[in-house]
Amino acid sequence: MTGFARADGQHELCSWCWEIKSVNAKGLDIRCRLASGFESLEAAVRDRLSKTLKRGNVTVNLTVDWLQVSGGYQINPDLVDLAIAAVPEIEARLVSPAPTRAADILALRGVVELVEQKLTDAQRDRMKALMVSDLNQGIEALDKMRSEEGQRLSSVLTDQLDQIAKLSGLAKSNSACQPQAIRSRLQNQISEILDGLGNFPEDRMAQEVALLVTKADIREEIDRLIAHEQAARSYLVANGAIGRKLDFLCQEFNREANTLCSKSSDVSLTQIGLDLKTYVERFREQIQNIE
Repeated sequence: MTGFARADGQHELCSWCWEIKSVNAKGLDIRCRLASGFESLEAAVRDRLSKTLKRGNVTVNLTVDWLQVSGGYQINPDLVDLAIAAVPEIEARLVSPAPTRAADILALRGVVELVEQKLTDAQRDRMKALMVSDLNQGIEALDKMRSEEGQRLSSVLTDQLDQIAKLSGLAKSNSACQPQAIRSRLQNQISEILDGLGNFPEDRMAQEVALLVTKADIREEIDRLIAHEQAARSYLVANGAIGRKLDFLCQEFNREANTLCSKSSDVSLTQIGLDLKTYVERFREQIQNIE
């Protein structure tokens, strides 16, 4: 499911910001981009997210802004020496080189370095504890947003299940799928095939018709469609992760709709089967957003 959450925090030495983004996925994939020096928080991030979420591609960003830099800046003497040593050679290749100034050397990347904030173990542990607390708030906000989206999707999925139930009922009441209609149609077809071929034993005819009727009977498929539809409704009102269960039901929905179409020899019944496949596919697309 999709979602976004942000949580900010502050310490006497720095401020930070958690950003958590989630998009649809069959499983749970967590990617962390944590500020330098706080990479050890990744284990806590993964542990807390995996306890709350079951599906989704989740990206977690942690940025840190230092409020003061006690170490200030320093010059990298090794890079300065390399730059000065290279100046004569570079100027020898130029037609009219301008005089090299100290500012030119200082402007080179890496010559002037920012001294990292020096933290005591107690300060760093305190910061991490506060950051984890803010992380928990961010995860709760993300979970709430995903839950609200799930509630909105529930009404959409219920409407689609209503359509599946309606079409299943139409298929069940369709005269073309009644055993007597199937038997009569097959008897006529067999009679046309055997016309002019001589006598055909009536008992053998009855056996063949019974076998074909059994193969053409779609009542079991319709009953399973109705059972799957009722199971899907029960999942929608259940607590916990239901996305994978609904994924499985979609496979079953599709299997029964395909069988209905393959067994049907009536245009109206085939159309019902095709409409069923359409709503099953819409249902399948929507449940990718469900955890």
